[in-house]
Amino acid sequence: MAQRKRRLVSNELSEAALQLLALKGFDAVTIDEIAATAGVSKRTFFRYFASKEDVVVQFLADMGAGMRAALASRPLGEQPSVALRHTVRDPMAACADHSERALRVVQLILRTAALRARFLEHQDRWRDDLAAELAQRLGLDPDTDLYPQLAAGMALTAFDAVLRRWSGSDGADDPAELTDRAFAAIAPALDAVGPSNP
Repeated sequence: MAQRKRRLVSNELSEAALQLLALKGFDAVTIDEIAATAGVSKRTFFRYFASKEDVVVQFLADMGAGMRAALASRPLGEQPSVALRHTVRDPMAACADHSERALRVVQLILRTAALRARFLEHQDRWRDDLAAELAQRLGLDPDTDLYPQLAAGMALTAFDAVLRRWSGSDGADDPAELTDRAFAAIAPALDAVGPSNP
C-alpha cells in the first residue's frame, strides 16, 4: 500500500512538472510551483526527487532501470546483438505504450541542456549495469576485458539514436522498427568483437 501511494505521488509530481514545463519552459518553472500544482509541500517534493531535473528524467530513468533485468532474462546462448536488441526494445515499447506522455518527456529532455545532462548521468549507470551483466553472462572480467563496456555502450548509443528519431518524428515512427534497424546496423560489430570471436 505504501509503495502504491509513493508511486501515485511520484506520478502526480511528474505530471505537474510536465504540464508546467510545457506551458512555461524549463527555466521558468520552480520547484515550489511543481509542488503546489501537485498539491504537496516542497518538503514532500524533496522526499521523492532531488531536483527539478530528476522529476522529469524519472520516466526514462525507470525504463533504464529494467534493462539489466531484461538482459539477464535472455537465453544464455543468444548472440549479444540479439540479447541487447531485446533489452533495448522493451523500454522503447514502453514509450510507444505511453506515447503522448513519453513523447513530451523525451522531447523536453532532448531539447533542454540540464535535462539532457541528467539523462546522460543515468545512461552512464545503465552502461555499467549492462556491462556487468554481459561480463557475467559471457564469463568475462569486466575490469580487464573491454568487450562488455563497448557492447553496452553500442546498445545505449542505439537506444539514444532511436529516441532521437522517434521524438523527431513526433511519435510517428515505430520505436520497435527503429530499434530493429539500429541493431541491424551494429549487430556485425557486436557479434564480431564478442569473446567467441577474438
